[in-house]
Amino acid sequence: MRYQLDPDQIPSAWFNVLPAMPEPLQPPLHPGTREPIGPADLAPLFPMGLIAQEVSTDPWIDIPGAVLDILRLWRPTPLVRAERLERALGTPARIYYKDESVSPAGSHKPNTAVPQAFYNQAEGIARIATETGAGQWGSALAFACAQFDIECKVYMVRASYQQKPYRKLLMETWGTEVVPSPVDDTDHPGSLGLAISDAVRDAAGRDDTHYSLGSVLNHVLLHQTVIGLEAKEQLSLAGETRPDVVIGCCGGGSNLGGIALPFVPDAAVRLVAVEPSSCPTLTEGRFDYDFGDTAGMTPLLPMFTLGHDFIPPPIHAGGLRYHGDAPIISTLVRTGRIEALAYPQGKTFEAAVQFARAEGKIPAPETGHAIRAAVDEALAAKETGEERVILFNFSGHGLLDLSAYDDFLNDRL
Repeated sequence: MRYQLDPDQIPSAWFNVLPAMPEPLQPPLHPGTREPIGPADLAPLFPMGLIAQEVSTDPWIDIPGAVLDILRLWRPTPLVRAERLERALGTPARIYYKDESVSPAGSHKPNTAVPQAFYNQAEGIARIATETGAGQWGSALAFACAQFDIECKVYMVRASYQQKPYRKLLMETWGTEVVPSPVDDTDHPGSLGLAISDAVRDAAGRDDTHYSLGSVLNHVLLHQTVIGLEAKEQLSLAGETRPDVVIGCCGGGSNLGGIALPFVPDAAVRLVAVEPSSCPTLTEGRFDYDFGDTAGMTPLLPMFTLGHDFIPPPIHAGGLRYHGDAPIISTLVRTGRIEALAYPQGKTFEAAVQFARAEGKIPAPETGHAIRAAVDEALAAKETGEERVILFNFSGHGLLDLSAYDDFLNDRL
């Protein structure tokens, strides 16, 4: 069963969770002085429109009309009840997923790529540099920059550059230059921290270039809240008062934030972050100030971190291979509002294949983490006989990740 909203029902404003946080966020610190940063410190990398959103305490922030026009190419996205999966599990739980795989880039990432490109064009920026892990963010920004006639360069983590050649081709089809990172060590598998360093170094060295980030920062999570806002309306159409649990995979936090942050004010809704056990930032990291990149060029952020020099193993869920998490997500985990789970790669692929065989859609490796947690929630409901309502974010398809399924199905993971 699919629940659709009309195109004119797309949210007209983003939900800002900062006023609803259980405690204020600690400020980011300047990498040189270790003092709180101000707008002038961020201006060389970001447009003022995004800087204002980063610190805004307004509960709602209007979405520009030019951004809405592009988002309407695929939004509102469907909410789907996974009835076949429910039957396969024999659970009384009702499982719903928000299908973000229908975007042009095949993931949730264009929800923030489009407004980021818009605000950069509004300031006359002709070029954007960024990093990408598995390629979802790079392809989303490539798509968005093509809409606004902005040049784009993507530094792609070398392990994913080699594992996922079709994501590179997708970016190049939209006119983006893609290079493997790190640029100065061709034998290194790379990490998101290293790729961020490459992209920030590029942007800082050119007056015509800004840097763009696909996760972690407040304004990025803000843009993603269209997911949860639509899901609320669609659950009402399905006859549900609220979900009992909301689940999202978590690397930097934009995916989880998009589906979960609109539910933060409702204390009756459990929120669950799912990460890989090979990069267990929320479950085993420390809450501290740390750099967002490996070279120490970015502001220091208050977050759960494994250390900015941590190099994760080259698992297929490249979008979750980050040493830190968004300050918003980290604070919500530290205060107990969000629960955190970690799974090994094999368990997530087991759930992804089970989902694909029941529902037909092949998930991205990152999405497999959310599916694993949703399946476990449904099985727990089976044991207790609860009619639990489970909502998770189907944040990307796996059609460009079939080599990962080849490795799983042939015991090469």
